Amino acid sequence: MIINILKETTVNPLNLIGERAGVCWGADISNKDKNIKRAINCILSGHGRLLEYVNVEFEADEVSSRCVRQIYTHLAGSPTRLQASTRYINYDNFSYYIPDNIEKNQVALYEYNEIMKSIKKSYSRLIELGIDKEDAANVLPLGMNSKIVMKCNLRMLENFMGQRLCSRAYKEIRDFANLLRKNLIAYGESNNSDEWKMIAENILLPKCERVGYCTESKCCGRKEKKEIEWKV
Repeated sequence: MIINILKETTVNPLNLIGERAGVCWGADISNKDKNIKRAINCILSGHGRLLEYVNVEFEADEVSSRCVRQIYTHLAGSPTRLQASTRYINYDNFSYYIPDNIEKNQVALYEYNEIMKSIKKSYSRLIELGIDKEDAANVLPLGMNSKIVMKCNLRMLENFMGQRLCSRAYKEIRDFANLLRKNLIAYGESNNSDEWKMIAENILLPKCERVGYCTESKCCGRKEKKEIEWKV
């Protein structure tokens, strides 16, 4: 799995949030420290719309199509995404994701790899028979690796991390979320900014870490579950 943070990603997200919030207050936005303080106050107050000003763009490769589908369930705000085409690209030798539980079981791993070999063979045979790639692609598996380039904002990313860093999330999407979070921190540091680190440590967290208790119907035990009464 490879994630590359693109240069269009906002380098100083807290400063930007503080600048945008300063419009509402008629504040002096020339002072970076005051901007950051203003941004933190807004975030703690739950003013999520300000997070939409922060741009995040990245390329992700060697990610299964199944994982990509889960990423797409978090589309919110104004995201844009592109994915490697199964219409134009020949996938007669595609790579694929192997879950840990299968990799640890030699018999299961053999069966899994044999299935993938069979799919590759059938796909290639369809192409040889003159079937268009876009039609032959219907046999390709969810485990096949793909590549995406995505643009989103911090508000969407906060929601995504809250759900997919949860211990109950599927391992591949959890690994993806952790790597994206790690690379955003590194992106900030490479541009002499610690603002992504501050954001990662405070809001790009499992939702239980944000609210202080587990909100899931089935709890992993990381935080104590809190029963919330639904008023009718």
